[in-house]
Amino acid sequence: MTQDGSARILVINSREMVNEMIKTHKTTPTATAALGRIVTAASMIGTMLPENKDTVTITFAGNGEAGKLIGVADYYGNVKGYIQNPNANPPKKPNGKLDVGAAVGAGTLSFVKQVGEGEPQVGMTEIVTGEIAEDIASYFANSEQVPTLLSLGVLVDKDYTCLAAGGVLVQLLPFPDDKTVDILERNAQDLSNISRCFERGMTNAEIADIALRDIPYDVFDTLEVEYKCDCSRKRMRKKLLSLGKEELRKLFDEQEAEGKARELTAICRFCNGEYTYTEQDLLG
Repeated sequence: MTQDGSARILVINSREMVNEMIKTHKTTPTATAALGRIVTAASMIGTMLPENKDTVTITFAGNGEAGKLIGVADYYGNVKGYIQNPNANPPKKPNGKLDVGAAVGAGTLSFVKQVGEGEPQVGMTEIVTGEIAEDIASYFANSEQVPTLLSLGVLVDKDYTCLAAGGVLVQLLPFPDDKTVDILERNAQDLSNISRCFERGMTNAEIADIALRDIPYDVFDTLEVEYKCDCSRKRMRKKLLSLGKEELRKLFDEQEAEGKARELTAICRFCNGEYTYTEQDLLG
């Protein structure tokens, strides 16, 4: 946080997180860049939640070939992601860069924050560019009235693994100093290609120094975050039970009609974990 209380900044090196995401979803380069940016942003935003059981879900529902993209993060910055079409890989832009905007397309961006025991806080806005960072910054500015600078980057290697990935998020706090704001905007120009900064071996602290050059600041916390799914057999069973006994009986009957065992298998869309339940498990 800046010492004058004008802004807070978060910096994340998400390479390991994105590589775990690639292993889970077998994404093509453009799909990797799109979902990788979302989980990177979600992780930073998760750490801003007020309570340790809170979560934030960021959903891009566009008409591009990637389909729906989701990033879910907890209070500790651990994150999981989902992409409807992991094979999305539209042609590159004329400048040779991956066309994430084309993969995402036009549509809506939604934020769902589960804070405390109350009803979820839901916000929604139109997708601006589909490039992820601009869309999330626009959401904060328009839906939450929080001026935000956000830079995200995912660099994909020739073998489709993640070579470098990370992000920087700067948010103004109430009643910021105008001079500090001007310097932050100036410094942001040097962070437009954040993935290259990490590729060159720069540390989070060095990147924070760039973002806050000429602004005194204090480091409040350092966290180890990871790509981590919190699904379980118990949670999946609860979701199946929400279908109702009549619907579950129909599903079991369909399995039997196809010559299969009277069992149902639920697959987690975030980690592809499989959970199989017998009729006794679900209907007693």
